[in-house]
Amino acid sequence: MPDYRESLERFINEIKQSAVYSEYMLQRDRLRKYPELKKQVDEYREKNFRLQTQTYPDQLFDEIDRFQKEHESFRENPVVKDFLAAELAFCRMMQNIHLKIVDAVSTDFE
Repeated sequence: MPDYRESLERFINEIKQSAVYSEYMLQRDRLRKYPELKKQVDEYREKNFRLQTQTYPDQLFDEIDRFQKEHESFRENPVVKDFLAAELAFCRMMQNIHLKIVDAVSTDFE
């Protein structure tokens, strides 16, 4: 029986070789060339996270709409836009991987 750690290492390497991961790393490195902009992006991401995790569900839509309008011009910056798009694609890929793994093994716990 193969050791899962070897398979896991191969899988991690496949993730790192994926186009989605490569694009995320490219955009991350591009953003890092602008330390002040990176700081603003980090603050934006933190506010966005807090908004989505600490806002009452019945207020969430209105608060997200307000937040998006408030930061619309900021997100138009090509460096910011490209980084956030790459980050979102990478996060969605990782969520999909996680969901597939959980779905595949969760039936064993019924």
